[in-house]
Amino acid sequence: QLQLVESGGGLVQPGGSLRLSCAASGPRLDYYAIGWFRQAPGKEREGVSCISGSDGSTYYSDSAKGRFTISGDNAKKTVYLQMNSLKPEDTAVYYCAARGLFAPVRAMCQTYYFDVGSWGQGTQVTVSS
Repeated sequence: QLQLVESGGGLVQPGGSLRLSCAASGPRLDYYAIGWFRQAPGKEREGVSCISGSDGSTYYSDSAKGRFTISGDNAKKTVYLQMNSLKPEDTAVYYCAARGLFAPVRAMCQTYYFDVGSWGQGTQVTVSS
């Protein structure tokens, strides 16, 4: 089973950028979907973006489209989330998670599908002036 460690969170002003990293150890990423999820205070955890380790296909939530870019480096076993044009409503703890591929990532990128997978400890992103 994969072990995941997130990094790259922090405090950024509205309109700024951050790049989150998710470093994996264990099996190859080729057989997994890797997702970024976030949870804001008082809200449910939600899917932000997912990528297939097999073919690199991606999915973005409506809130992430046009601002966030997910990418992966299978050789480094690392998945990135580049976040641009950040807004205060992006403030949350961001988690990466992994689940064995069983469907296109556009269908898999839901929290309940990843509940049985591996999760990192999370990294805080705060967007504030």
